[in-house]
Amino acid sequence: MTVNHHLEQFHGLPVFDFVQALEAAEAAGPTDGAGPAPLPDAAAVAWRIRLDYESERTWPERWQQFLEAVDTERVAALVIGQWAPDEPDSFREPLEAVVAAAPRLPALRALFAGDVTYEECEISWIQQCDVTPLLTAFPALAELVVRGASEDWEGQGGLALQPLRHEALKALRFEAGGLPATVVRAVAGCEFPALERLELWLGVDNYGGDATIGDLTPFLDGTGLPALRHLGLQNSEFQDEIAAALAHAPVVARLESLNLSMGVLTDQGAAALLEGQPLTHLRALDLHHHYLTEEMQQRLRQALPGIDLDLTEAGKPDDRWRYVAVAE
Repeated sequence: MTVNHHLEQFHGLPVFDFVQALEAAEAAGPTDGAGPAPLPDAAAVAWRIRLDYESERTWPERWQQFLEAVDTERVAALVIGQWAPDEPDSFREPLEAVVAAAPRLPALRALFAGDVTYEECEISWIQQCDVTPLLTAFPALAELVVRGASEDWEGQGGLALQPLRHEALKALRFEAGGLPATVVRAVAGCEFPALERLELWLGVDNYGGDATIGDLTPFLDGTGLPALRHLGLQNSEFQDEIAAALAHAPVVARLESLNLSMGVLTDQGAAALLEGQPLTHLRALDLHHHYLTEEMQQRLRQALPGIDLDLTEAGKPDDRWRYVAVAE
């Protein structure tokens, strides 16, 4: 699996590429005095701000054009796309620009940081930074997605989060080929009383994914996340350990859906799930990209009737080279 397409929907809204519309207007030039095509209603779309490869503009320049052209007081969702026109660069500058504009974005409820495909930059090369300011600058933010985790070329920065309390956040997802244990621990150290959905793409050690099953223990207990209804602990090389831990985890009883996909799940982990606490209350169980035998897949189907069970992308159970779905 690769991240091979840009978002089309985000936070329940269609994604509108502001820069694409701007470039089309610039290319057309003045036409019969009609001016550029009208932009959509500010609240009706999720606005994507990004750069093309070898763009002559900087991301902050495109961001300033967005602030001047759109009624930002009504913008509900932002999608930050590619911010480096050629080689990977830190997310720090775009983050600072967005945070500085927070007073002009009072209605912002959702933010996606890193809508970048593998053709633009491999996920393991996306240079992130401390994203805590996004949460502190937007206390009403309901959804945050961050893609990438890498340090800059000098080995500085990298994805980070400081433990904090945020009253409004309902959905949080970190997508990475290697999610640092420090970030996993920071999420566990946060207070998110409203959080309903949490997804962590743990990744592999070669790309910085050094979290262990011990780092996930606070999520299994669930006491720090009283509103949690969906948990995704995904894309891991120790997916069997995660499944075995969840088999007796208190948080599972109040979940509506569980995502253990994208990792190296084998019959051992699936058997532990089935032999643990009941799962029949779940609406959905996502196990796609797995290494289960046909017999175990059938056993899961029989044990969990009526559940939306995703067993697609089956690998060969006896494959010596098992891999997670997203690494590099």
